[in-house]
Amino acid sequence: MIIVIDFGSQFNQLIARRVRENNVYCQVEPSNISVSRIKELNPQGIILSGGPSSIYEEDSPKIDKSIFDLGVPILGICYGMHFMVHTLGGKIKKATKREYGFASLDIKEPAPLFKDMETGFQCWMSHGDSAIKLPENFVITASTQNTAIAAIANHEKKFYGLQFHPEVEHSKNGTLMIRHFLFDVCKCRENWNMKSFCDGAISQIKEAVGDKKVIMGLSGGVDSSVAATLIHKAIGKNLFCIFVDNGLLRKGEKEGLEKNLTAGLDLNIKFVNAKENFLTALEGVTDPEKKRKIIGNLFIDVFDAQANKIDGAEFLGQGTLYPDIIESKSAFGGPTSIIKSHHNVGGLPEKMKLKLIEPLQLLFKDEVRKLGLELGINEDLVWRQPFPGPGLAIRIMGKITASRLEILRDADAILLEEIKEAGLYRKLWQSFAVLLPIKSVGVMGDKRTFANCIAIRAVTSNDAMTADWAKLPHDLLGKISNRIINEVENINRVVFDITSKPPGTIEWE
Repeated sequence: MIIVIDFGSQFNQLIARRVRENNVYCQVEPSNISVSRIKELNPQGIILSGGPSSIYEEDSPKIDKSIFDLGVPILGICYGMHFMVHTLGGKIKKATKREYGFASLDIKEPAPLFKDMETGFQCWMSHGDSAIKLPENFVITASTQNTAIAAIANHEKKFYGLQFHPEVEHSKNGTLMIRHFLFDVCKCRENWNMKSFCDGAISQIKEAVGDKKVIMGLSGGVDSSVAATLIHKAIGKNLFCIFVDNGLLRKGEKEGLEKNLTAGLDLNIKFVNAKENFLTALEGVTDPEKKRKIIGNLFIDVFDAQANKIDGAEFLGQGTLYPDIIESKSAFGGPTSIIKSHHNVGGLPEKMKLKLIEPLQLLFKDEVRKLGLELGINEDLVWRQPFPGPGLAIRIMGKITASRLEILRDADAILLEEIKEAGLYRKLWQSFAVLLPIKSVGVMGDKRTFANCIAIRAVTSNDAMTADWAKLPHDLLGKISNRIINEVENINRVVFDITSKPPGTIEWE
C-alpha cells in the first residue's frame, strides 16, 4: 500500500485515485499521524501532498521528521517537497515570481521518475515558494524557466520531490511519473482490485458482526444498494433493510428496487408506505429549506419506528464513501476504521445507540460502481445517476401535491427514456425534469391552452462540486419536448436549462 500524507491539498483525493488506478491500494492520512501508526500500516511508499501553506508559517502542517528514517521511499509534491527540503537541511524562500498554471519542464536526469519521456514537456505549477538550497546528497532532476529546482532526487535514500503537480491532467506524463514511483522505486504489486476488496470486506464484516443484527436505511441509490449487498453477502438474513416510500420517488423506482435487490439478490427489505404522511406534512409548503427539513425529520421518525420493531439489532449500516470520510475530518483529513461506534448517525436519534458499519468508506464513487458489478448488482442500478434525498420535492417549484407529482414523474420518465435511448445516460452526471410554478398560454389542436411548464436539466461533472450544462443534440431535445407535451397531461411548454455550477446549483431547490 501507499500512504498519502494530507498537507491540505485540494488534490489529495486525486493523488489517491491515481495510485489506485494502477491497482495499488492507497489511503489518505492526516499529517498528525504518528510514525508508530505508519509502521503498523507498513506502506511500500509515502507521498507527501501539496498544500496552501508556506513552510515557514507558524501553523503550517508538519509530520514527525522521523518519517525520513523509516527506510521507505518518499515522494514530496509541491508543499510536500518543501517540507522534505526544509526538514532535511535545505532552504525554501518566497519565489521572486509566483508560478501558477502551465510551465515547460526541462528534464536534466531521467531516472527514475522521468524515464522513457522526452527531454521537455508541459507540467502544471501552483506555488509561491521555491527551494533555493538542497539538502545533502540531493540533485536537481528538472527545471522550468522560472523555477531552477523543479524536481529533486536523493537516489540513495529514494527520496524524490516535484515542485509541480503530476496528479492533475494538465501535467503531461504525470500518470507515468506516479507509475514509475510505484513500481520502479517502491516495487509495488498490482493487487488492489474489487475482488480482493470484496473478499476482505466480507471477512471484516463477518468478524465484527458475528451473529448480531444490522439495520440499514435503503434509498435505492448506488451507495446504499452496494453497501447493503456487501453486508448481506457477509451476514445474510441478519441484515434488515428499511425502504421508506415517501411518495417523492421517480416512476417505477420502488418496483425496480424490489426486482433488483429483493428478487435478484434476495435482500431482506421492509418496504414502508409513508406516502400520505409526507404529502400531509408538505401540504402548502413552498420554501425549499422547509421542505428539506420536513422530509428529513419525518424520514427519521418513520425509520426509527420501524427500527425499534427489530429486536437485538446492534449495528447500523451506511453507504458512506471515502470522499465523505476525508472531508468530514479536520482541515487535513484522513480516514477512520471500517467499523466504529457512533451514536447520532445522519440525524438519527441518540437513543439508537448502534455501532456504525460503513463497508464502502475506503472507496471512491467509480470504485463503488465496480464493486457493485463484482457483487452481481444489475447494471441499471449500478450506473444510476445521483438522486437527492428529498426526491421530487425539490424538483417541483412551489406546492407539492399528488397531481403535480404525477405530472413530474411522467415527464421525467420520458426524459430519462430518451437520454438512455440516445446512449447518453452514463455520460451525464445528472439529467432530470423540473416542474415550474408557472403556467403559460399555448395552442393544442384548435384550442387555446393555459398549462404547466417543464424545465430539462442535464449536466456533466466529475464530482458535483462544479458542473457544466450538457450540450444535448437539438434533435434529441426536440424529440423529448414533443413527447412530453403530447404524452403528459397539463404540459404545453418545455425549456432547457443552460446554467453551469457555479453560479447555479445542479438541483433547482
